[in-house]
Amino acid sequence: MTESVDRLGADQAKRMQRGLVLIGALVVLIVAGLAVGLYFLSQNEAATRTVRDLFIIVLALEFMVLGIALVVLLVQLSRLILLLQMEIRPMLESASEALNTVRGTTDFLSENLIQPVIQLNSSLAGMRKLLEMFRLFRR
Repeated sequence: MTESVDRLGADQAKRMQRGLVLIGALVVLIVAGLAVGLYFLSQNEAATRTVRDLFIIVLALEFMVLGIALVVLLVQLSRLILLLQMEIRPMLESASEALNTVRGTTDFLSENLIQPVIQLNSSLAGMRKLLEMFRLFRR
């Protein structure tokens, strides 16, 4: 049992170490790419302007996509609110009505069935004790 636990711990440690190595390599590649890109962009002004313009266009497209996503999110949120109001609220009201019906049924059964049975049992127990006192009835 402890061997399998140790093996699981070792596997998890190896996996974590691999993940950290991959993240470190990715960070090094990104930093190196940025350094090389900055060097080449500082050498040629025309290329720098072109790259700047391309980044501006990409950012504008990204903002458009984010705006559309925000509109879709708002539409979905309004549909969810409508669903809650139109579907869930009636279900909750129906469940509340069912609960009230069950409560009424239990009150009715308590008054008309259980209480008379309890009274009958207590009367029979009293009569049994009375008969036991006069030794007419023995257990």
